[in-house]
Amino acid sequence: MIRSHILISGDPLSLSRGAEATKLAIEAELSYYGMENEVQVSYMPQVDRTDVLPLVQVYPDGVRYGPVTPENGAYIVQEHLYKGRVAEHLLAPPEVLTGEIARIPGKRGATYAQKRVILQRAGVIDPTDPDEYIAHDGYFALGKALLEMQPGEVLQTVKDSKLQGRGGAGFPTGLKWSFVVSQPGEKYIVCNADESEPGTFKDRLVLEGDPHAVLEGMALAGYAVGAHQGWIYIRGEYAIAKERLELAIQQAIEMGLLGDNIMDSGFSFHIHIHAGAGAYVCGEETALLESLEGKRGVPRIRPPYPTVRGFRDQPTVVNNVETLANIPPIILNGADWFRSMGTERSPGTKVYTMLGDVNITGLIEVPMGITLREVIEIYGGGMRNGKTFKCAQTGGASGTIIPPELLDVPMDFASMAEKGAGLGSGALLICAEDTCIVDLAYVLIRFFKAESCGKCTPCRVGTAQMLESLDRLRKGMAKPADLERLEEAATYVRSASFCGLGQAAPVPILTALQYFREEVEAHVQGHCPAGVCHS
Repeated sequence: MIRSHILISGDPLSLSRGAEATKLAIEAELSYYGMENEVQVSYMPQVDRTDVLPLVQVYPDGVRYGPVTPENGAYIVQEHLYKGRVAEHLLAPPEVLTGEIARIPGKRGATYAQKRVILQRAGVIDPTDPDEYIAHDGYFALGKALLEMQPGEVLQTVKDSKLQGRGGAGFPTGLKWSFVVSQPGEKYIVCNADESEPGTFKDRLVLEGDPHAVLEGMALAGYAVGAHQGWIYIRGEYAIAKERLELAIQQAIEMGLLGDNIMDSGFSFHIHIHAGAGAYVCGEETALLESLEGKRGVPRIRPPYPTVRGFRDQPTVVNNVETLANIPPIILNGADWFRSMGTERSPGTKVYTMLGDVNITGLIEVPMGITLREVIEIYGGGMRNGKTFKCAQTGGASGTIIPPELLDVPMDFASMAEKGAGLGSGALLICAEDTCIVDLAYVLIRFFKAESCGKCTPCRVGTAQMLESLDRLRKGMAKPADLERLEEAATYVRSASFCGLGQAAPVPILTALQYFREEVEAHVQGHCPAGVCHS
C-alpha cells in the first residue's frame, strides 16, 4: 500500500543538474530499506525558483527539499521516510511554497500570495497519473458541462467570465468562440503550444505538470462551439511535454474522457498532436495553421480570420495553452468566481516567467493588476546585488522596454496598453543599471533577423537594416544619420509588416528610443554610458 509520494522536479534544468541521478538514488535507498512498495516516486515540473533545483517534494507531509543531490536524496529517504524525521538542513526556503500557503508581507499593510489557478496542480500531482488529476477536481468541469449544461451555456459562462486570451493579444476568449459558433462547416479547436518566444516557458510547465488540464479545456471548447476534433501544435523541442500529452490523451481515451461518446453524453472529441520544427513565426496563428496543414509555415492574409477560415479552411478556434487551462476552473466555479480575481477590465490570474537581475528567477502566477514593482520586490526578492532597476522588457523578445516611471502601472491588458506597453507572452526580463539599452536592442533584433520568415519585404529587409544600424552604434561607428535610419526602419517595419510578429519586432527599439533616447544618442558620440559596448 502506498503511504507516501515523492515528487522530483523533472524539467530540463533539473535534469541537467542531476535530477535523474537523484531519482535513482532515492529509489535505490527505498529498495534498501524495503519501502519500494510503500513510497511512489515520480517527476513533477519545475514551478518555482530555479536556484533550489532539483526540488524534492514529499507527500502527504507537504515537505519540500532543495536543491537536492543524489547523496541528499538517499539521506532524505533515511531520515524522513524511514526514521520519520524532517531533514531540516535540506529544506527549501519557505517562500518556495506554492499556492496561498506562503503569504509575504507587502506595502501598505497588504499581504501577497501566489494565486494558483493555472498552476494549482503543477508540482502537486504526478502528471502521468490521471487518477491524481481527477482527485484534484480534474474532469469535473467537463462532466458538469456535458451532463448539466447546454453548449450555449458553456459559451455564455466563458463570455461572462471576461477571460482574455493569454497568448499576448488579450482578445476576449468567449467572443472568439462565438465567431466560430456562427459559422457553417466542420469546426476545429487548435491549441497553440508553440512557445518559441525567448525567455518564456510558462506553457511548457503547464504541459509537463498538468497535461490533462489542457485536454479538458480543449474538450470544453469543442463542446461549446460544436467541434469534434482538436489539434495541439507543440514546439518540437518540448520532448517531455509532448510525451506527457501523448500519454494523457491515451489515458483519457481509455477512461472514456476523450474520444467517442464521452461520459455517455453523445458528445465526441478527439485530440491529435503535431510537433513543430522550430520556426518562430509558427507562433503566429495563421502560420501555425499553414504548418499544421503540411505547408510552409508563413502567415496568411487576414481577413478571413481563422474563426471563419482556419484549419482546412474551416472555422477554427486557436487558443494558447494558458487560455485553455483557464476554462475548466471557470466552468467548475463559475464566471463570478473568476471575475473576483484580478481587475475589473482584466480578471483572473496571469502566469509570468521572471528572468534577469533579480534575486529569485522562475515562474509565478499572480492576480492581474499587480505592479511590476511588487513583482520585483515580493516575488523577485529585490534587485540582485543591491543594484538599481533600470528597465524591464515585458512580453518576451518582441515586448516593450519600460523605464522606472512605469513600475507602478497595474499589469493588466488595459492599463499596460494605455501606457503603450504590453504583457505579451508573460516573460519579464528585469535589467539593472549596468545594462546597455543599445546592446539589449541589438541582441533582440539579431534574433528577429534570423527568425524572419522572409515572406514580406518590410520584415525581411527592415530587420537587417535595423541590425546594421545597431551594430554601428555598438561599435562606436555610428553617425546621426544611422540613428535616423534606425528609427525610420523601425517605424516602417512596425506599420508595414505582413503579420503581427513582424509588426512587433521593432517594438523594443521604438520603446528604447522613447524612454532611453539620451543613452542611444550617446553611442553616436562614441560613448556607452553603461560601459558595455566596444565604443
